[in-house]
Amino acid sequence: MNKSFYITTPIYYVNDKPHIGHAYTTILADVIARFYRQLGYDTFFLTGLDEHGQKVQEAAINRKIEPQDHCDEMAPRFIDLWNKLHISNDDFIRTTEQRHKKVVQDFLQLVFDKGDIYKDEYTGLYSVSEERFITEKEAESDNFRDIKELKEINYFFKMSKFQAELVEYIEKNKNFIQPIHRRNEILGFLKQPLADLCISRPKKRLNWGIELPFDTDYVTYVWFDALINYVTATGYGKDDNLYNKWWPANYHLIGKDILTTHAVYWPTMLLSAGITLPKTIFAHGWWLSESAKMSKSIGNVVNPLDLIEKYGVDPVRYYLMREMVLGQDANFTMESFIKRYNSDLANDFGNLLNRVSTLIKKNYEGIMPEQGSKMPEDEEVVESANQLVNNVDKKVKQMKINESIEEIMQFVRSINKYMEDQKPWALVKDNKSSAGRILYIAGESIRIAAVLLSPVMPNRCAEVLYVFNSGRSTNWGELKSGSKLNDHKTLFPRIQ
Repeated sequence: MNKSFYITTPIYYVNDKPHIGHAYTTILADVIARFYRQLGYDTFFLTGLDEHGQKVQEAAINRKIEPQDHCDEMAPRFIDLWNKLHISNDDFIRTTEQRHKKVVQDFLQLVFDKGDIYKDEYTGLYSVSEERFITEKEAESDNFRDIKELKEINYFFKMSKFQAELVEYIEKNKNFIQPIHRRNEILGFLKQPLADLCISRPKKRLNWGIELPFDTDYVTYVWFDALINYVTATGYGKDDNLYNKWWPANYHLIGKDILTTHAVYWPTMLLSAGITLPKTIFAHGWWLSESAKMSKSIGNVVNPLDLIEKYGVDPVRYYLMREMVLGQDANFTMESFIKRYNSDLANDFGNLLNRVSTLIKKNYEGIMPEQGSKMPEDEEVVESANQLVNNVDKKVKQMKINESIEEIMQFVRSINKYMEDQKPWALVKDNKSSAGRILYIAGESIRIAAVLLSPVMPNRCAEVLYVFNSGRSTNWGELKSGSKLNDHKTLFPRIQ
């Protein structure tokens, strides 16, 4: 039986302009998906767009066009950016697609038939910006704009019914919410009585949404619709073989700002519908700019397109993955980006490739020399390469992406030191076979580092593998002696 792995990003709000936060989550999911594919897992990576709700309807009215046309015009901003960022998603879901509408209506009907949805009048504070009813306490914070009091008859989901079951599940399943401080945050939140969730909007107020199957005067609340995308894409209710292959998801990757909807709303919805809960909900931190949260009003939002046009895609992917400790906030500055690029990529990785390929071209007519009999210092390199492969595998599975990258770079730095100690450029004059042995060891080390880094920097690492005419195995000794090296440009020109 094939090992399968299913990872999702949140589905992004179609009205937003893609920014560094969207790019980060999607690159992170892409890196993890590529690592698992490399490890031989059958992998399914889902991303997409949330296209319903009040803000979409209002934007369409202002533009005097249909909401669907508005969404169709907005969606390519994300699709184009993901293409430019080398995102290898297997599916891109949009909540306006027919396949999704049908699943949402079937899901609603199922929960309704179980007696977990009821109709009631409700008077409460409604946040237009968040498109949901909020508590008095939430209204006192600065997080909600455009608050108004609404009195409405609506449908409610009996979320409170599943509170005790959810608490028990979180306590028993240590990896369900990660990292641990987010798990503790949700357990703290669940110490208070859980209110039922208003899951409808009357069409007279909002008609841009998925119609309730049991009352056509209402559409469903945007979150009740959006979260279901994770099962829609697996073939839920349509293709049992696919659904059983992919569900439950291994990881829902999310930003910490949507933790409650994913760790409380979504699991209780699944409990009601009798669907297995996802294995892990992983909430990462925010990217800050000069230590302040990025926001349009402050004007400190970093546009990933500007960065990739100036410095290339792979260096941006590398920086974002290397700088953020998963679960904590990270600070974006151009100064730290340039410093990281020059030290890790230009000086360590790119420079090592240049030295090795230049020496082979100059002294061996560009043909990979023989490995010959290894010396003790060579055996040490082989041992540390094998150890590295195991450590990276382990760290990726523990979601320690930045640590796995740092380990690869430490290995690269150790090979630079090995070259300094062995001095093949001096040795080649008197002992060509010994110098060739050293260059083979260094070349094979770069190759393995490039394979391990290829989920992070797919294009530049593919160039390294092209230089050496090599495959993607992480086993030592794949480099073929006697094969001719291909020419290459400087992999990472220094940023002045």
